[in-house]
Amino acid sequence: MKRKSFTNLISGALVSTLFVVTAAYAGQTDKPNVVLMLSDNIGYGDIGAFQGGAIRGAPTPNIDSIAAEGATLTQFLVEPGCTPSRAGLLTGRYSPRTGLGTIIIGGTANTLQAEEITMAELFKSVGYATGYVGKWHLGSEEQSWPVRQGFDEYRVGVIETSDSTLYRPQMERLGFSEEAIKKKAPGILEGTTKNGLKKVREYDVEYKHIVEDDIAKASAQIINRHAADKTPFFLMVGLTQTHYPNVTSQKFTGKSQNGPYGDSLLQHDHAVGEILDAINKAGIEDNTIVIYASDNGSTPLGGPAEFRGGSNGMYSGELGDGREGSIRTPGMIKWPGKIPVGKKNGMFAIHDFFPTLANIIGAKVPTDRPIDGIDQTSLLLGKKDNSNRESFLTFIGDEIVAVRWRQFRLYPKQFVSGPGNPSAPGTLGGRIEGNSLPSTFNIEQDPREENNMLALGGWIFPHYMKAIAEYKKTLEKYPNPGSASLNP
Repeated sequence: MKRKSFTNLISGALVSTLFVVTAAYAGQTDKPNVVLMLSDNIGYGDIGAFQGGAIRGAPTPNIDSIAAEGATLTQFLVEPGCTPSRAGLLTGRYSPRTGLGTIIIGGTANTLQAEEITMAELFKSVGYATGYVGKWHLGSEEQSWPVRQGFDEYRVGVIETSDSTLYRPQMERLGFSEEAIKKKAPGILEGTTKNGLKKVREYDVEYKHIVEDDIAKASAQIINRHAADKTPFFLMVGLTQTHYPNVTSQKFTGKSQNGPYGDSLLQHDHAVGEILDAINKAGIEDNTIVIYASDNGSTPLGGPAEFRGGSNGMYSGELGDGREGSIRTPGMIKWPGKIPVGKKNGMFAIHDFFPTLANIIGAKVPTDRPIDGIDQTSLLLGKKDNSNRESFLTFIGDEIVAVRWRQFRLYPKQFVSGPGNPSAPGTLGGRIEGNSLPSTFNIEQDPREENNMLALGGWIFPHYMKAIAEYKKTLEKYPNPGSASLNP
């Protein structure tokens, strides 16, 4: 297995090309801490600061407080699934470039490769301590572990997905022995760069009830430790709610007016509150950037009926299908005294955090590979009103399934709502050929995507084609490795 050490990665020529401190931040010693919280399958219509919260039976006051004290990203765009979005966040690259355009498939090349440069490595390059808590879902091979990708430590490690908690009951029904089940059952992993990872307990449905609480506790411990030793730190928190199965601790069960989904949203908001409280009590709030985002939209039609309840607000689509409701999720960021309070209405992609945070902390992004994220520092700091992003591509596997240009969306093929998740290998629902003609919608005018303006929108096509052509041009020098797929 090809292992990666940070020292090797920045040796030689890479020193001058990958991690040069930008002039704007050269010499800066009082670097901000960064706490980035990523939720799991929470839709645009779930959070109170957007189109949900109390009006849907599950208030989210702690999450809402981040928006109230910072910038609300009203057009925060992600990729159509857990793994693709997480890959895009940590590398600043569209997921097909890393071979992670689909949900992880064990035993294939569909895993985060050693040669990728992650956001954590950017932070390490300028003297930060780094930590990761919670859901990873970028591969369980050693080369893919957080502690092999720039993070100093990994706590309460959900290395795979919450679906894996169903392994035990499935195997029990099939008559597997307890010994066989324990050997194959997914676990909670913990460890450090020095010692690697080890399994500390099984990750089953029983533990899913309280894992969100444990993630919050571990995050608070890391925050307190680094605040005490005055080391600037980057902490990424992969929360697990509201991913199926929507089970909660007794404190939250039955407490919402939106069934198990609403209960899990209450537990999730409480966990966010615990992390925010830790920052405040440690006295580092003014010098800490706090980011909250969701990795993809919710699944109003997916999974068992008793666990449904998510909402993508006014937007059409759900997890996996590439429409606006799948890829437009809650996003917010605060930095007291630096980021003005208010709404940022331009496009801001999950990939944009990579170059934006690199600029803020004084690290330069890699130049030896395509980076699809766009530096949005000037937008966040209030130096300009408009986003630096004008277009955005959406992929399923290696295929471009949608193009966003300004407020317009183009689909080469049509989508239909259904329980299938086309971003997950082996599923068949979600996409149809239709009449083989593309569809075009004005999202601002028609958020439900009900009025196909194909006949009137021909003037937009050159802009779509330009965005696609610019991406495909990069593939000549930097071809994609290919995304694993079990679709026929």
